[in-house]
Amino acid sequence: MTTVYRETTATGGLDGVVRRLWEDTGGAPKRIVPDCCVDLVECGGEVFVAGPDTVPWTWETGERAHGVRFAPGRAGDVLGLGADELRDQRVPLADLWGKEGELLAEQVLSGAASLTDVVARRQAGRADREISELIARLDGGAPRVSAALKPFTTGERQLRRRFTLAVGYGPATYLRVSRFQRAIGLAGSAPDLASLAFSAGYADQAHLSRDCREFSGLKASEFFRARK
Repeated sequence: MTTVYRETTATGGLDGVVRRLWEDTGGAPKRIVPDCCVDLVECGGEVFVAGPDTVPWTWETGERAHGVRFAPGRAGDVLGLGADELRDQRVPLADLWGKEGELLAEQVLSGAASLTDVVARRQAGRADREISELIARLDGGAPRVSAALKPFTTGERQLRRRFTLAVGYGPATYLRVSRFQRAIGLAGSAPDLASLAFSAGYADQAHLSRDCREFSGLKASEFFRARK
C-alpha cells in the first residue's frame, strides 16, 4: 500500500495557534523525530496528544491518522497545562481533560466533531510576545542561545522558565532541534553532508552527525540519504 502524507494550512482563526493540519494514510512504521511541536492526533480509535519530543520514536500503527500540529509555544494555551509536562509522552485526551476530554474524543471518533473543532472550543490566550520573539530568533539561525537572548530586558532566568513552560524544553534544546529540522528541509538540495552542515548552521559535519544520531537514532549518512 502506498503511504500518502499531506499537510494543509489551518483556517478559521487558528493560524496563529496551529502550524499545520496533517493526514497520514498509514502503511509501514515511521520514524518520528523531534520538531519543536506538540500534536493533537486521532488514530486507531484514540485521540491523544503527542510531544514535544527530544528523542526519536517509531509510529507502529499502519492505520490512517489525522493531526493538528500546534505552533511552537502555543499548545499549552489550548491544552491548559505547561508543555513541559507532555515532553516525550503520548497522552490520551481523556487523561488531560477528564470527562470533557472523553466526550470530545468520542465526538471526534464518531465524526461529530473534528480535531480543529476541539482546538477552537478551547480558546487560546494571546501568545507571549517575548517567547514568540525568542522562538523567531532561534528559528532564524541564531548561533547560540546567548545571542538570541541578548536583546531582551526581562531577566534571563525568568525568560528561560517561561520558554520551557510554553515550548516543553529550554531554549538550548529548541535551538538544536530547530537547526536539525533546518537540515532536514535542506537535505534534498545539499550535495554532501559537509555542505548540508554548513547551510543548516552547524559548526561542522561532526556537529551535524552528533545531533542526527541523538534526534533520529541513525547515522547522518543513513538518515539523510532517505530524504534525497
